[in-house]
Amino acid sequence: MSSYAEVRPEQLTALSRYRHSLWLLTQRDLRVRYSTSFLGYFWSILDPLVMAGIYWFVFTQVFHRGVGHQPYIIFLLSALLPWMWFNGTVSDCTRAFLREAKLIRSTRIPRTIWVNRLVLSKGIEFLASIPVLVLFAVFAGARPSGEIVFFPLAIVIQAILTAGVGLIVAPLVVFFRDLERAVKLILRFLFYASPIIYSTQDLPHQLHFWAAFNPLNGIFSLYRAAFFPGNLDWFTVGVSAAMSVAFLGLGLLVFTRTERAVLKEL
Repeated sequence: MSSYAEVRPEQLTALSRYRHSLWLLTQRDLRVRYSTSFLGYFWSILDPLVMAGIYWFVFTQVFHRGVGHQPYIIFLLSALLPWMWFNGTVSDCTRAFLREAKLIRSTRIPRTIWVNRLVLSKGIEFLASIPVLVLFAVFAGARPSGEIVFFPLAIVIQAILTAGVGLIVAPLVVFFRDLERAVKLILRFLFYASPIIYSTQDLPHQLHFWAAFNPLNGIFSLYRAAFFPGNLDWFTVGVSAAMSVAFLGLGLLVFTRTERAVLKEL
């Protein structure tokens, strides 16, 4: 029996061809990103580690503020690492079509791949950073809870949300180039509006309900539940899941309506 690699593209089903092309482009992204880097993988975890170290020092050593939960470094990393996945993917989606314009025009593969490859490659980097979280948890004495079983659910919801936002951003930037800078500002605001360096419980009580409509809120609560089960709020998770699916639907709609115009503009 022929192996998958030996099957010619025309012999594959449409879904198989899509998966095959997606995986090839994802591999290419990862090779390009790390082939010229001496430290390679460590660069993908250095940025969140430096950020976590800064916030840990500021809030625990300088201001002695009781935000989040203890150990605070684990509280930070459990949201900061998935944030890097979301932030990195959406940022790169602003250049997804402009950077690969010639290749996109000359190939017939579904154009959604140019967004989904970023979601997948950044998602792989996130998965590769999980051992760092585990290592810090061991040193900090943070024990995993039974809610760790919901960790994969958080990954699925975040992948859906990230793909949806990427499918909205990628084509619109082709028409509105200033949107690239606007997205950076929005992401910066979203970082502080999301419970990354603080917990939702640290917000004024009247803001708890409205905070649930930030889709990242429920996702981060699922991740953090692996070590802080009291942080899990199923209402927030449900809202995040519903909004993520809505963003994906909207993203597919925007992408489908603008695809032809994007190809003419490139």
